[in-house]
Amino acid sequence: MDELSYAENKLVENSKLIYILYLVSLAFGITAIVAVIIAYINKDDQMPDWLKSHYDYQINTFWKGMLILIVGVLTVIIIIGIPILIFWTVWVIIRCIKGMKLLDLQQAHPNPEGWGFD
Repeated sequence: MDELSYAENKLVENSKLIYILYLVSLAFGITAIVAVIIAYINKDDQMPDWLKSHYDYQINTFWKGMLILIVGVLTVIIIIGIPILIFWTVWVIIRCIKGMKLLDLQQAHPNPEGWGFD
């Protein structure tokens, strides 16, 4: 892979930090808010397209995850929320691990707008 400039390297480190903050948010929810703020601050910086796809993916992960989480919390009283919350936890973990793997390989996320794990 090409050697990254200092600025690009910082953006890669920030992107990695965002994935880690999302994982930490499974225990301490506030870190997800910090992560999405970092993503929004950095998303318009000059960067390669492959790296920009990660910021788009991270922002989408936050908002789609928030939707799943709210549905899960609201439906927990009718029992269906428990499997939804379990799904949400697994969904966040898989998306973060997949994102970090592609980031380490300096590859674009193939579908940053998608709901799945692709």
